[in-house]
Amino acid sequence: MSDKEHSLGFIGIGLMGKPLTLRLLNAGFSVNVWNRSPEKLKPVTDAGACAYSSIADVVKASDVIILCLADTAVVELVVHNDILENGSADKLLIDLSSIHPENTRRLASLLYEKCGMGWVDAPVSGGVAGAEQGSLAIMAGGSTENIAIARIVLAPLYNQLTHMGDVGSGQVTKICNQMIVSCNVLVIAEMMALAKQAGVDAEQIPAALAGGFADSKPLQIVGPEMATETFEPVKWRVKTLLKDLNMAVDLSTKQGNAIPMSGLAAQLMQLHGSHGYLEQDPATLIKLFSQPDA
Repeated sequence: MSDKEHSLGFIGIGLMGKPLTLRLLNAGFSVNVWNRSPEKLKPVTDAGACAYSSIADVVKASDVIILCLADTAVVELVVHNDILENGSADKLLIDLSSIHPENTRRLASLLYEKCGMGWVDAPVSGGVAGAEQGSLAIMAGGSTENIAIARIVLAPLYNQLTHMGDVGSGQVTKICNQMIVSCNVLVIAEMMALAKQAGVDAEQIPAALAGGFADSKPLQIVGPEMATETFEPVKWRVKTLLKDLNMAVDLSTKQGNAIPMSGLAAQLMQLHGSHGYLEQDPATLIKLFSQPDA
């Protein structure tokens, strides 16, 4: 079987799922798709994807099923309701979602016991821009054999795919990634708010710090947005960072580790979300540190 003869099923055509599916199609893969909101399928079906009315039908028609879903609960629902009964030993599930490592291991074990189907947890980092450009960093957990398949079918999506160990290790690595990203974005927000209130031209800060020790991709992405208070279009969401920080806190508790910085970040993210920003872009975090207008 040639690389492009893998028939792919893609479940979840959202902020990340749409550009990822388009890249797979552009690379020559056959892609079957399903989304909870069918109207969001038009951009990918116009590009050649085949839409199905049920996840079960996507699973039956595909060799490799790729999930790109919101959270642990949604992945569990899809696996229990649709994949367990329709999977088989000649198929592979690749989960790009960021979910809890323990749930990942449990679901993967259940899927293998039920129908012999393999699992690769392959959460991604790089945001919508990375998805559009095919420059994502992917941290993957699974068997060597299954990781080899994932490298082939996900090749249009990443600059780097790192095999981190057994199933679940990709999700642990993504949690580590999100601890850094979330704390970084929060300190950028408080820094930008301080700079603006102190009379500095905050729009210049990302350029001024470029290449120095304080530089980062989050600074270059959210810094200008915070400086100009440009919060649309939403490219990622506060609730996503909060979800991942809460998983970090839970994982650290179970491991007996202290993560005070990320724990505080989770509380601050929760506070911001409680003000109505859960669905908004993390650039809005500057509002958490800005003085209200007189």
